[in-house]
Amino acid sequence: MEASGGVAVLTGVRDLLPVLRERAQETEDRRALSAETVKSLAETGFFRLLQPARFGGFEAHPLTFLRGVRELASACGSTGWVASVIGVHNWQLALFPDQAQQDVWADDPGTRMSSSYAPTGTIRAVDGGYRVDGRWSFSSGCDHADWVLLGGIVPPGDDGTPADFRTFLLPAADYTIEDVWHTVGLRGTGSNDIVVSDAFVPVHRSLSFNDTARCVCPGQELNTAPLYRIPYASIFSWAITTPIIGMAMGAYEAHVSYLKERVRASYVGVRAAEDPHSQVRAATAAGDLDAAWLALESDMGELMELAAAGQRLPMRLRLRVRRDQVRGTELAIGAVDRLFENSGGRALQTGTPIQRFWRDAHAGRVHAINDPERALSMFGRGEFGLPISDAMV
Repeated sequence: MEASGGVAVLTGVRDLLPVLRERAQETEDRRALSAETVKSLAETGFFRLLQPARFGGFEAHPLTFLRGVRELASACGSTGWVASVIGVHNWQLALFPDQAQQDVWADDPGTRMSSSYAPTGTIRAVDGGYRVDGRWSFSSGCDHADWVLLGGIVPPGDDGTPADFRTFLLPAADYTIEDVWHTVGLRGTGSNDIVVSDAFVPVHRSLSFNDTARCVCPGQELNTAPLYRIPYASIFSWAITTPIIGMAMGAYEAHVSYLKERVRASYVGVRAAEDPHSQVRAATAAGDLDAAWLALESDMGELMELAAAGQRLPMRLRLRVRRDQVRGTELAIGAVDRLFENSGGRALQTGTPIQRFWRDAHAGRVHAINDPERALSMFGRGEFGLPISDAMV
């Protein structure tokens, strides 16, 4: 089902790209994706790529999903970002107990979820579940979702139960959205605040990050595809970096097109494309983007091969995935910076794709999963034989 379905989805995504490019400025001005854009994405089947087959999903290889993300982000950074984070949630819900999956998808398998994982709210364990209260920020695409995934820390219990970092699944009736998204980059993502007032979350609608780190989750009893046996940190982290690579690719395409016509005033009529320094900058940017993507393909391919064979995923591979992911972000940011610097003053004009991709890529860079020191330090600890306690690996 995945092979033919995935190809058809990617074909549908590519057919959308010209329209998304035309809407990019409108999307930024609106500060959210339009209903038409989300509907078009849903019609391609994109959001079903990582969804379990028993709910009509494709159970696609993560690379199929990430290739679609890269394409979308190369046309419109905000659209690629929202598509990625909304789309990867179907993969995470597949790890929850079956009842949670039924709650969301039984009546409508096309139901979407947004998220905010930073544990900024208050969680109390009660009989049968948890009481959830507080405010969570940066929930991209929340206006186009009917459920939300929120991160929270359950305090240690009186019986000695240790603290637990969990994800909590809430329906739209249990929260409100506050429009606070006024930013310089990724303006079209509608990443607003989620506010919850003492909502009850039954125990089956929560999932421990410790379980996702161990790759042993309740949903795997019914969702047995290899896709659901890879680490949360591996797929989620690349779901954040891939849109940034896509934005840098969009900047590259726009830059090359622009420089083919640009004439440098300081060189008396010399076409910018004939400038050897411009040629070197373009080559360096292209090489960095290729390196970032090749690392992604290698890492994700190896993870899936081992998962399909039922083999254990070695810690060194998991650490390498996080290392390559943060390096992928760094390479993409370096590429888009180099291209922006080489584009001249006209690239500063409002509405031009170069400056929008530059702002969007830097906005994506500040996501916590892109902090290089954390991921690189973990890799270094592993290389030196020191213990790794971080769940985001």
